[in-house]
Amino acid sequence: MSQISGPVQHSGSEPGAVAPLSLRMPEPRSRAEQLAEAIDQRIRERGLGPGDPVGTLQSLRQESGYARSTVSEAVRLLRERGILEIRPGRSGGLFVADGGPVVRLRRTLLTVGEQPSAVLDAIELREHLEELIAVGAARCRTAADIEDLRTLLGRMEGAASWDEFMHANWTLHERIAEIVPNQMARAVYIGTLGHLSGTSSRFDSDDPAAVAYRTHRHRVHAELVDAIAAGDLEAVAAAVRAHNTTDQPAS
Repeated sequence: MSQISGPVQHSGSEPGAVAPLSLRMPEPRSRAEQLAEAIDQRIRERGLGPGDPVGTLQSLRQESGYARSTVSEAVRLLRERGILEIRPGRSGGLFVADGGPVVRLRRTLLTVGEQPSAVLDAIELREHLEELIAVGAARCRTAADIEDLRTLLGRMEGAASWDEFMHANWTLHERIAEIVPNQMARAVYIGTLGHLSGTSSRFDSDDPAAVAYRTHRHRVHAELVDAIAAGDLEAVAAAVRAHNTTDQPAS
């Protein structure tokens, strides 16, 4: 496997580590998530298809500078997403998996991100999907799902910075989508979040508008989670309308 151009110093990496992989994602994320995204990005940029070699655990460790546990976790994430497969033996290693139509759709959405209009397109598409996703979650939620959603609401409320608040926001929406059994809708919706997560408006932490906006958005999301937890589809629809009524993009 050819060496990835770089290197790029990564401020959050392990001591002495160098991460030459080009990462395009919102912070904060775990090192394993960053590495998984970078590997997926390289696969897309090189046009690799099912069965093409990606490397080995050892070669990824050497390229990224990350520990064995971090690389193994990144590979696990990519296997779960249907992007990589592991082949044992002397000629084995990591290969691009044949992930089926849902994986191909998510890759298409990520590729669209290279276009200037992608964010506006993602906002429009996400708003059309919001009620479908929320209703699906309300119909299929479990007690464990609701506990996770309320935990993420707590993270939004207690966020120490604007970045932490928005990261908890995106994580909450992705967790809601994970409840939905419609794999195609889930893949498209989560794909739109990838475009929006790095584009949110920012306030200075001492700006009164920031406090008011955060309080309002937390309340909107709390109402959405309450409606999903109750399985009240009319309340879900009302909460989605309130969520989509905002003068701040991609919230």
